[in-house]
Amino acid sequence: MRNYDLEFLKKFSMVIAFLVMVTLGLIIGAYYVHQQLPAEVSPIAAKRTEMRIAPAGAVYAGSTGAAAQQAAQAAAAAQAASQVAYGGTTDGSVIFGQLCTGCHTSGAGGAPTLDQAHWGPRIAQGKDTLYKHAIEGFTGSAGVMPAKGGNPALTDEQVKATVDWMLSNIK
Repeated sequence: MRNYDLEFLKKFSMVIAFLVMVTLGLIIGAYYVHQQLPAEVSPIAAKRTEMRIAPAGAVYAGSTGAAAQQAAQAAAAAQAASQVAYGGTTDGSVIFGQLCTGCHTSGAGGAPTLDQAHWGPRIAQGKDTLYKHAIEGFTGSAGVMPAKGGNPALTDEQVKATVDWMLSNIK
């Protein structure tokens, strides 16, 4: 071997030895830092974590699940009832003017405009059918009527009052 090869091997060995020492120092330092951490998670942090990963929904199964589902539906119905549309008014002209006029004035989506030609066959089906289609929605060959005119906050009484107002204003 030549002299400069031996010099290279000495310096290379020293670099490798230095890197091994740095690695061992980092391992020992990490072990020391790890020992400084508390063994238990604080209850506040655990509660925050549980709240953050809590499920968004629930599964209802069996007899207790059915009761829980009914309670959830009742709570949702009570909340929906507290948010009645248009202040709970049963004035059909107000509801028509704010909600129904968009489709029933222009005929959008096949909606019948307020004239006898469009409403004659529908009136022949009876008011109960008109109420049902307005409340539950209807898809027919002429077009689509969304349930409660697309506003689920309307009560059945409000929808019926609006249908009555529309029938009384057919030209």
